[in-house]
Amino acid sequence: MSAYKHIKYDFTDGIARITLNRPPLNVLNIEMMNEIVGILKKLFDEDVLKLIVFSADGKSFSAGVDVGEHIGDQVRDMIQTFHDIFRWLVRINKPTLAVVQGTCLGGGCELATFCDVIVAAEDAKFGQPEIQVGVFPPIACLVWPEFISDKKALELLLTGNIIKAPEAEKIGLINKCVAIDRLDATADEYITRIKKLSAPVLGYTKKATLYRFNEKFSKDLDEIEHIYLNELMQTKDANEGLKAFLEKRPPRWSQR
Repeated sequence: MSAYKHIKYDFTDGIARITLNRPPLNVLNIEMMNEIVGILKKLFDEDVLKLIVFSADGKSFSAGVDVGEHIGDQVRDMIQTFHDIFRWLVRINKPTLAVVQGTCLGGGCELATFCDVIVAAEDAKFGQPEIQVGVFPPIACLVWPEFISDKKALELLLTGNIIKAPEAEKIGLINKCVAIDRLDATADEYITRIKKLSAPVLGYTKKATLYRFNEKFSKDLDEIEHIYLNELMQTKDANEGLKAFLEKRPPRWSQR
């Protein structure tokens, strides 16, 4: 029996595979996030680790975080636990791969696009629709301008538009878009290449490549987290947007 309720995990030949397994849409709740963080803490001490692979069972990668746990007293715990995933990924400093199919939105999109290499099926859809429910995606706000132009990042983040995998590849948000029946094989080709390489050298190469980004990541995320929890979440509109989403009605903004 699996030790995990919402994910599957395997660590073989230097490859750590974390599979989202919370059907039907792999929505990320606090319990699931804690399972991922627990695995990452263990991987921090694995000298033979070469690659962390994030994938998902079912038709979708992830539709985002559990909005029901994003309100009231739980919001601080949810945001901090979610952000711990990324803090540990930066500390571990080993290559990461996301294998994406179907819906990849909100927190799920942040998890996937934070990875170093993203391989996606043609049917995959990427987006950060948080703005439409009165909030913003802290991780995407921090890292997307590093990957794509500031203007394109702002366009997507300010509108909440959802784009398909071919466009995501075109703008540099993902690495490769392939036919759905080629997704696993394409990911396996990359994994096979990484398996042949040195774990320490992979780590030092990533460290050198992302040196400037990693040096300021923790401080920048702390500041954005402060804006989110202590400024945004104190507004009427943020709480109204989330409440409206849960009640399946249009939000009534304080100012239009």
